[in-house]
Amino acid sequence: MTGSAGKLSPYREKRRKAKENGCHCCGKNPPFCWQCKCGFSICQNCMYENAWSLSCNGITWQCPDCERQNGLGNQ
Repeated sequence: MTGSAGKLSPYREKRRKAKENGCHCCGKNPPFCWQCKCGFSICQNCMYENAWSLSCNGITWQCPDCERQNGLGNQ
């Protein structure tokens, strides 16, 4: 949502920027990417290939940039 000055909120600006950049691993711009709050994004194919290093339990994944835990949405 835009404010009176036409600026996006910091949250929306960060999300839009992450969407424009696409996957940080392969560089492609697929229709869906897993996104961390820090702005890191990874596509489904790269997530599948790198699941051994990003997830230890199959429920959450750890961002390689900020080390935050993010849900995979399957629980």
